[in-house]
Amino acid sequence: MLGLWITLAVLLALAIFLWRLRLGLYVVFGRGQAAADLTIGPFRVRLVPSKETKKTPQETKKTGKPKKEPKDLAAKKIPKPKLEDLQDAARTLWPAAKKALRRTRRGIRVDPLRLSATLGGAEDPAAAAELYGGLHALVWTGMPALEKLVVIRDPWIHLGIDFDAQETRAEAELGISIRLGTLIAVGTQLAVPAIGWLRRVMKRR
Repeated sequence: MLGLWITLAVLLALAIFLWRLRLGLYVVFGRGQAAADLTIGPFRVRLVPSKETKKTPQETKKTGKPKKEPKDLAAKKIPKPKLEDLQDAARTLWPAAKKALRRTRRGIRVDPLRLSATLGGAEDPAAAAELYGGLHALVWTGMPALEKLVVIRDPWIHLGIDFDAQETRAEAELGISIRLGTLIAVGTQLAVPAIGWLRRVMKRR
């Protein structure tokens, strides 16, 4: 009987430890660079670029193959969301997200938050201008409400539009820290509405 109580105590302590374990994600991309790090408690894991893509100059000379460069996420064409998609996302996800974040009591920390996006409007200037206006409304109405639910230190967001460019350019630096238990709770709350919204977007496209 004593052994059973010890086992239960150990399992309870382990569950509490995992529930309170803090996870972190740091992502930066743009201007020819892309990197992502994952932190689990005191440990840090490099996700992008992966170690397999790194080669020393000596290895390159021996094999005669050109050195592989890390993939630049910003160099890829970024699909432009439609204004209808953004409006649908706000209607579907925001009520569930607000309810879930209130329960966390500002347990999520975002630092840094740097985002710069320039929409390409050469292909369809009218649609790009409409999307630009919708993004502005979404950011400047949503950020004050989000800052009441999440700890965001010194956010910086810039939106622009270039009617001479075909593609959308984006640069970002984002760091987010969250406890595993909080992540599970928020993810569970958002899973069903997020899946429904994604299915609607896929059908429209």
